Amino acid sequence: MPTVRATRRVHFSAAHRLFRPDWPDERNAAVFGDCANPNWHGHNYELDVTVEGPVDPTTGYVMDLKLLRDAIEARVVKDVDHRNLNLEV
Repeated sequence: MPTVRATRRVHFSAAHRLFRPDWPDERNAAVFGDCANPNWHGHNYELDVTVEGPVDPTTGYVMDLKLLRDAIEARVVKDVDHRNLNLEV
C-alpha cells in the first residue's frame, strides 16, 4: 500500500518579549536586540504540520485535510493566535 504525506499550513500572529528580569533594560537590549522591547513586539508565524501514512483505499486520503486543519486550530492556533506568548500561553 502506498504511503503519502499531506501537509497543512496555518498562519497566526503573536507577541512576545525575550528578556531576563534580573538584567537591566540596556543589557537585555544588547543581548536580545529588538526582541527585548519592554513594550513587547509581534511576529506573524507560519506553521506546517505534516502527516504520513498509507492511503485509505476508500477515500484516497492519508487523512481528511479538514480534520487536520480543525485539529491544528483546536490544539495550537486557538491558544496562541493574537496572544502574548509570555503572559497568556
